[in-house]
Amino acid sequence: MTRVFLADSLLDERSALQLVLLDLKMTVVGEAADWLTTLANAPATRLDMLLIDWDLLPIDLPMQALAKLRAACSNAIVVVLISLRDARQQAALSAGADAFISKSDMPERVALYLRLAAAKVQTI
Repeated sequence: MTRVFLADSLLDERSALQLVLLDLKMTVVGEAADWLTTLANAPATRLDMLLIDWDLLPIDLPMQALAKLRAACSNAIVVVLISLRDARQQAALSAGADAFISKSDMPERVALYLRLAAAKVQTI
């Protein structure tokens, strides 16, 4: 079973993602609503996948922050949640994310992307 740490500042979005993850038979092993909590708690959860909202990263150095988190969770698949498809998706991938999901995608598409990311977990 894929173990997921969920980091998003909005409770409604975390709740919606938890439902999708539950439907996909994935386990949420932790969650955070801010950057410092994510950085402090995610590595200790033995996660397989990290879902993190790009807007949760420090605004002045998002790429460096994501790279730091990536290093702390080196065995995890990192999926970045973005509000808009723009330069952020390339920045997320450049900073070490394995994939990204647009928050504007339909739930079925989000589920598909999460299944694809979970498949990468199985091959690591």
